[in-house]
Formats: sequence, C-alpha cells, structure tokens
Amino acid sequence: MTTGQQAKESRDHHQPAMPAPFMRAVVQEAYGSAEMLHEARIPRPSMADNEVLVKVVAAGLDRGTWHVTRGLPYAVRLAYGFRAPRNPVPGLDLAGTVEAVGSKVTRFVVGDQVFGSGKGSFAEFAPARENQLAHKPAGISFEEAAAVPVSACTALMALRAAGIQPNAAGIQPASGGIHSHSGRADKEPKVLITGASGGVGSFAVQLAKAAGAEVTGVASTAKLDLVRVLGADHVIDYTTQDFAGVGGRDAAGGAPRYDVIIDIAGNPSVSRLRRALTPSGTAVITGGEEGGSWTGSLDRQLRAVMLSPFIKQRLTMILGAQSAADLEYLAGLLDAGTIAPAIDRTYPLVQVPEAMRYFDGGKARGKVVITI
Repeated sequence: MTTGQQAKESRDHHQPAMPAPFMRAVVQEAYGSAEMLHEARIPRPSMADNEVLVKVVAAGLDRGTWHVTRGLPYAVRLAYGFRAPRNPVPGLDLAGTVEAVGSKVTRFVVGDQVFGSGKGSFAEFAPARENQLAHKPAGISFEEAAAVPVSACTALMALRAAGIQPNAAGIQPASGGIHSHSGRADKEPKVLITGASGGVGSFAVQLAKAAGAEVTGVASTAKLDLVRVLGADHVIDYTTQDFAGVGGRDAAGGAPRYDVIIDIAGNPSVSRLRRALTPSGTAVITGGEEGGSWTGSLDRQLRAVMLSPFIKQRLTMILGAQSAADLEYLAGLLDAGTIAPAIDRTYPLVQVPEAMRYFDGGKARGKVVITI
C-alpha cells in the first residue's frame, strides 16, 4: 500500500459516516381522518441555518396536530396548504438528541438531549428552530419530555394572560396574587379550569396549584380521579353539573365565585363563562372544538375579546406558541418535581393512525405519546 493510499484510508477511517438519505415517517397525502396516515420511507428533512436536526425518540400528539391532519377548520389550510399539508409529516411535540446544527445555532451541539416543537415530529428525524427547543431535564424520560412542549406552554400562556407571572421560586402571581380586572390581588384566588383532564388542562391544574390557587377542575365522570391526582381542590362532572349553575356559586347560592376561568374545553358559551366569574374576574379562552367549519372556535374567542372593553369582567384569548424561554422555565419545574406530564398511552410510530383514532374519541386522560 502506498503512502497516499494509507493517508486516504486514514482519512476515510476518521471521517464520520454520511447519514442515510432516507428515514421512517408517518405521512399524509390529503386532509382527512386517521385513515389518511401511513408509514413510509422518505428523504430526511433539510434544516435552515437557525435550526437543529433532531433524532426523534418520542413525539407528542396534540390538538393542533389533530386539526392540521383533518384540515379543519378550513382556516387551518391557509397556513398549512389548501388541498394537503405542505409538510406531509404531522407532529409538533418532540424529544430526542441533536443530530446536526445549523451554522447560526449557538445553544446546542451534536449529542445534546432536547425537547420542544419541531416540523413533522412523527418521524425518525425532524428539524426544529433553535428558539423552540430547550435542553431535556435529566430526571425525566424522552417520552415524558415529548408530552410537555405544546400543552404545557399553552397552559403557561393562559395563566399569564390571567395575571399569573413566573418568578425564580416557581409560578407565582405578580405582587403576590392573581390580579382581577379591577387590579385587586387575591392571596388564594379561585380558578376554574375546563378540560382539566386533557393535555393542556393537566398542566394548567398543576401550574395553577403551584401559584397557590384554589383550583376547580371540570371533566367527565371517568376522568375526575385524574384531575384530583393532579392536585385540584374541587372537581365538577360536566355530565351531571353545570359549572355556571350551582357548581359555579358559593354554598349559599350567592354570587359567582371564580376569579379566573381557564377555558380549555372550548364549548361553554361566553355568557356561561361570565355567569361563573366574579364581577371583576378574568376568563381566558384557549380554543375549542365548537364553531363553524371555516373558523372553528376563533369566532367565539373574537366575540369575547370584542365584548371585554364594555364590561367589568375581562375576557381574553390566547393562541398557543412555544419559546425557548418558556421551555427552559418548564424544564426547571419538571426537574424540581413541581409539575409532571400525565401520559395516558404510548404508541409506536407504525400505530400513529390508531393513536389518532384514540385521541379523536375523546377518551385520552392527559397526553398520548408516540415512540419512534
């Protein structure tokens, strides 16, 4: 062997192997039900300069992914594609290891364990923006981490919109209390959370309790035990009791008792929310499944926001988003054991259609997670 051949062999031996050009992923060619989803081998995604390529270990199933898969409400298609999703791979929540980093990425290196929001997480690899990722807490599994990003960030945003702000000691209300629309601060505010047993609701209950609130969770009969385990002081079974009726008033049947309502279920009318609020209380609407096929629950949210300036109560809405700052903050709470993901079921990648059907059936208690 010549010296040149030896040098070439040495270079080849030390040069890292090029990644395989294809990967396993769940894809959809058209909007529709779970039957539109199937596993396929597709090219690995590219990444931008400000993105990280994540080798996905686990991915979470969230309501937004369900809406995109369905293509409903139709307003979704304005952002994701008219006839079919521009990115055929569904999924946002992810947890895994950094496979590669873009030239402008400074917070992560290859091999880091991360969690956050990506583009098409129901796959072996997915790109994610640096500003939508955080380092995975060492004390939790990839499956637990994948259950966090979309749901916990949405819950955190909703609580902040109600006047609850984080500090170094954990979620705490600004100036020591949750502030009502009038500016009054309560030491132990009464908070009602609809949809308390779902992905967002399960985190909202825990975060509100960490704020020192007296929490009432609304859920169906079969899910009340979970809401109690999450820390709720009181539960309301919406199949037998209306939170805006007796359940929303004090023992003497007097004035409505909730200082804050976090409406995650998305089906109570604005008038029902108002009946359950104190005269200067705050209702935060995060979304929901009611409404027309074009705008979904957005019309109800907008009606509430437009009414708010003309009444003493405060009605507001949020659109969920994930940021590195919020994810790192939540990572601290996870590390401390202040919050913990409630995972109902896990499914392997090949069973994503089955996972979607289970999610669609409304039986999930907490989060559904996909393992890659």
